[in-house]
Amino acid sequence: MISQLKYQETVSKPTAKVPGYIVVEGPIGVGKTTLANKLARSFGSDLLLEGADENPFLEKFYDNPRVAALPTQMFFLLQRARQLKAMKQEDMFNPVRVADFLIEKDRLFAELTLDTDELDLYEQVYASLTIDIPTPDLVVYLQAPVEVLLERIQKRGLKHERFIEAAYLQRLCDSYIQFFYQYNSAPLLIVNAADIDFANNDADYQLLHQQITEVQSGRHYFNPTQVAL
Repeated sequence: MISQLKYQETVSKPTAKVPGYIVVEGPIGVGKTTLANKLARSFGSDLLLEGADENPFLEKFYDNPRVAALPTQMFFLLQRARQLKAMKQEDMFNPVRVADFLIEKDRLFAELTLDTDELDLYEQVYASLTIDIPTPDLVVYLQAPVEVLLERIQKRGLKHERFIEAAYLQRLCDSYIQFFYQYNSAPLLIVNAADIDFANNDADYQLLHQQITEVQSGRHYFNPTQVAL
């Protein structure tokens, strides 16, 4: 694995430029909130987190998706749009901002969970709420197999996630793959997060941090198992 010294030498280069608005995305359990928190601390930046714990319908959704899908999705849409608009209206004194959600992912979940009539209603609300939403300067997309996601979900033991099934996670992962295959709205760093422990291993985190500071445009792939020494 890359050493602490090598990381420090790399990020101190004057050519490294930190993106102004970084979004970390990926399926449930992949570690996006953990990474967003660590990046915000590293950059001394504002942090924007989606509040899953604030959604009163989420536990009901995982218990009975058909009954609670629409209110769950509408709550998240309203919450995320409100957060992003508030961010845009604030004074931009802080040069870096980090978020653990991309507004477009809201539609991804909606398409996965809502029926035709519900999705039509959702799309109308989505279109009105997402006008002039800020675009990220970099999106970090974390990937991991379903079995890894389930293990991490079970390990953290959140009450509202105890009903999540492997089949649902697989459909979600497939939707993310398809979405980011077509995504070109911002520079994109696709990370194999299955074998990198950026939560507990500082060397792993530093290696990923280095990759993030180096991406300026286009689409990039980062597989730690291939680049580790």
